[in-house]
Amino acid sequence: MESIEVAIRDEFIRLGQAMKLAGILSLGSDIKYEIVDGKVKVNGEVEERRGRKLHRGDVFTYQGQDYKIV
Repeated sequence: MESIEVAIRDEFIRLGQAMKLAGILSLGSDIKYEIVDGKVKVNGEVEERRGRKLHRGDVFTYQGQDYKIV
């Protein structure tokens, strides 16, 4: 399965914002619980902070789908 690209304009984007931008979930509260419950990986490791900064080249994974920050 190929990565879905998530384009950002700034230097970085926070994980919760990136998930919302990618259209994964529309409610920030839903995203928060998915992250806190350990259901999201960043660069292959479980990430439990929705404020984690992602930069171009970082990849986050949710439900087996990779999303690459570009």
